[in-house]
Amino acid sequence: MIGVKKADKNQRNNYNVSQSFSRNAYPQPDRTSSVPGDVILSQKFSVGFSFPIVFTRDAFAGDNSALAGIFKPEPGGKRKILLFVDSGVAESNPGLAAQAARKLAAFDRFDLVNPDGEIISGGEKAKDGLYVPQRVGELCACHRIDRQSYILAIGGGAMLDAVGLGASLVHRGVRLVRMPSTVLAQNDAGIGVKNGVNSCGQKNFLGCFAPPFAVVNDFALLDTLPDRQWLDGISEAVKVAAIKDAEFLSFLEKHCADIAARDAGLMEQLIIRCARLHVEHTGGSGDPFETGSARPLDFGHWSAHWLEVNSGNRLSHGEAVSIGIALDSAYAARTGFISDDDARRIIACLKSARLPVWDRLLDGKDARGEPAVLAGLDSFREHLGGELNITLPCPLGSKREIHAIDGEAFLAALDFLRAIS
Repeated sequence: MIGVKKADKNQRNNYNVSQSFSRNAYPQPDRTSSVPGDVILSQKFSVGFSFPIVFTRDAFAGDNSALAGIFKPEPGGKRKILLFVDSGVAESNPGLAAQAARKLAAFDRFDLVNPDGEIISGGEKAKDGLYVPQRVGELCACHRIDRQSYILAIGGGAMLDAVGLGASLVHRGVRLVRMPSTVLAQNDAGIGVKNGVNSCGQKNFLGCFAPPFAVVNDFALLDTLPDRQWLDGISEAVKVAAIKDAEFLSFLEKHCADIAARDAGLMEQLIIRCARLHVEHTGGSGDPFETGSARPLDFGHWSAHWLEVNSGNRLSHGEAVSIGIALDSAYAARTGFISDDDARRIIACLKSARLPVWDRLLDGKDARGEPAVLAGLDSFREHLGGELNITLPCPLGSKREIHAIDGEAFLAALDFLRAIS
């Protein structure tokens, strides 16, 4: 069930999107047994999850009620709050931790235990192994954080992923309130149910599904973003529009250049619409924790993950996804799922947002002379589990799953993309 409402006029134009879904137990084994005397018990239950996603501006301002609607007094003693801040956010917003501390101090029956906040390295460095989750655990132990306490994390998607993994492990789950600080985190990474870090040479190799307690998208945090991070999240909007919402894709075609030029109003529209499509999928797919192997929201990601890792993170996640979308769109055109003109529309949209659609890594060959990027298929299949599923637009605004890549068509797609990029 997805609910969207605009808050009342006294709540500074906050928008609330509620995400609600349930997780069913895994399919149960056959009760029969070939060995006499075996006893098989069948365990089955459902767990419901619901959390608000609030869109606001200046959440720490004195008259903003967004956080007050989340940190509500409860029976019992005071609740503790442990604050984590992305290093990039802290550098771009001096005094943010102090502003947050003043705001939280005004809430009855809450205690911010680290008023200066714990600064966590932003970007992929935050996800480099288990240092950040371990640090979350250490601070939770130091401040005696219990399961009814809160972790408030302000930062980009990578930092939220790593802190979220730590929060999910402490006491098997401490309440996590996310405040995404980038476009990509506000419209995609920060509003979902995934947490994880990179390990063993693979992206998101260690992780879990753990829904947050709440998400607060504060548009004011975007004002100080570097241009590169501002642009990064546009790729995720093009992704979901191409496979779910043709009207949204037309909106992006019309406005991507202005959004790239930092039109804040248009960017806010992009984020809310993209986030709504994301939560509609998560809540309505019947598989929010991805127990199956089909993941439509990973359109363009099989090659993107490979590009990120093999570029040594020279390519950001949003840039790698943009190239992956362009590559899969070119392949969809070569296989007749969409027309060449449709593929050009998607690619032109990405280019108008000043996002890359080609990288020199795509020219690389493996020992057999095959495109090196195809190695990303094996990692993607392993990450998904079971059968390989790749999502392609068919037609624009809808999707189709395929289970193998045709070599000749893929080479033709590379040639097509190389020629127009």
